[in-house]
Amino acid sequence: MAQVWQSWGQVIVVSVLGLPLCAAVVWWRATAGHRGRGGRWLGAIAEVGLIAGTLPWLWMVMTPGSEPRSVRLVPLVDLYDVLRGSADTAVVQVVGNLLVFAALGFFLPLRWRLGATAVGVIACAGSVAIETAQWTLDLGRVSSADDVLINTLGAVLAALVSRPWWRRRRAEPVT
Repeated sequence: MAQVWQSWGQVIVVSVLGLPLCAAVVWWRATAGHRGRGGRWLGAIAEVGLIAGTLPWLWMVMTPGSEPRSVRLVPLVDLYDVLRGSADTAVVQVVGNLLVFAALGFFLPLRWRLGATAVGVIACAGSVAIETAQWTLDLGRVSSADDVLINTLGAVLAALVSRPWWRRRRAEPVT
């Protein structure tokens, strides 16, 4: 845990300090008449939540590392290696990758009429873009097919968690 704080403490602090600004933007969007699907408040929360919940993770995965860049395109090999290593590393890698697009997956179906499949396609495309950028920009990170799979899975699982609110969204008239 100390290594996580050392590596990502700055991202965590900035994210926490940004919460009041996020709350203010939600209030402004909801009270200024901006209407999203599901009503003013749900639409505003979804818009701010998907951005504010995804940006810190993008900051983390686009932060340069110290290793030479590499590409691992064979699915599940990288995951197998991570799971065979230390438990701490495995938890950080797997949970971290599940959370990269979790906010996006949770809030996209609340803001727009999308199902879990569409969320998966969007998350997969975003994850491929991230892995490509990591390699292209030579950020000293591993570009892995497994990261794409786990990022996508995290978004789809989060979308399914938000499913009870989809019914409310679909029940209201579109304006």
